[in-house]
Amino acid sequence: MTPPTTLPTTMRAIEISAPGGPEGLTLCERPVPTPKADEIVIKLAYAGVNRPDALQRAGLYNPPPGASDLPGLEGAGEVVAVGAAVSEWRIGDQVCALLPGGGYADYVATSAAHALPVPRGLSLKEAACLPETFFTVWSNVFMRGALQAGERFLVHGGSSGIGTTAIQLARAFGARVFATAGSAEKCKACEGLGAERAINYRDEDFVEVLKAEGGANLILDMVGGDYIPRNVRALAMEGRLVNIAFLQGSKAELNFAQVMMRRLTLTGSTLRPQSDAAKAKIAEALLAKVWPLIEAGQVGPVMHSEFALAEASRAHALMETNAHIGKIVLAL
Repeated sequence: MTPPTTLPTTMRAIEISAPGGPEGLTLCERPVPTPKADEIVIKLAYAGVNRPDALQRAGLYNPPPGASDLPGLEGAGEVVAVGAAVSEWRIGDQVCALLPGGGYADYVATSAAHALPVPRGLSLKEAACLPETFFTVWSNVFMRGALQAGERFLVHGGSSGIGTTAIQLARAFGARVFATAGSAEKCKACEGLGAERAINYRDEDFVEVLKAEGGANLILDMVGGDYIPRNVRALAMEGRLVNIAFLQGSKAELNFAQVMMRRLTLTGSTLRPQSDAAKAKIAEALLAKVWPLIEAGQVGPVMHSEFALAEASRAHALMETNAHIGKIVLAL
């Protein structure tokens, strides 16, 4: 292990003082982490703010065993220490990384295999918005959902970080893209990113829109609840539904005869509990297939707002209003 001789012993961090609302996020001091053999330590410049952070803060999404109790699943900055078994990174490298937790802090340790170089042309602020959403979208839309060129793809929450990423990637790989959003402004943003049709769910029924097009071959859903049976109705023959969250609940009444008769596939995943090897495989695919698109300017993060680390509670409050389009970051 390269000894972190120049590092301080303590750092600023945001901890969850008590499960509940955004006010439970408080500034504290924690020890600076040291890397295990296969890890790097990053001095973060920015950390992304994501829905799982809010779920963890509310006491609804516990960190996996061995992970930091601090929120924060993605960030970007400079490598300041490397473990003994790490050969792909050196001190001073600029990276963005998927984190097991601990991103709301000045320093964070993560698996070296879960870090990626900052794409040419992107700032650290922009790069901090890539890992959680791009890992999630690539693994669920392309690896699990097997989206193909020419297929009809529907993503719910099209103006979210996940949604804006899914729209761009699906379009870049040749799919016909549809999205739902809750305002005319958000629908316009979705279409500006490459959706051929954005559906304002307050005014239109996405089921009818997709059925008129022949049905969706793939749906990416983070809403759940009563969207689950509606998604099934909106699918084409042999269509696939991938759930990655359940903002309106994980239970629904479903006619499984439709699944059988139309040979549908219902699946889903969560990213954080997956093995280090599985996450490393996603990182390899992103570097090979998506990073060139980012560097060519075809795909990129959609930025909404920035808050100081000490203002993490304000960032969470904004995220939970659903008023934003794209990503929210914390500056460290």
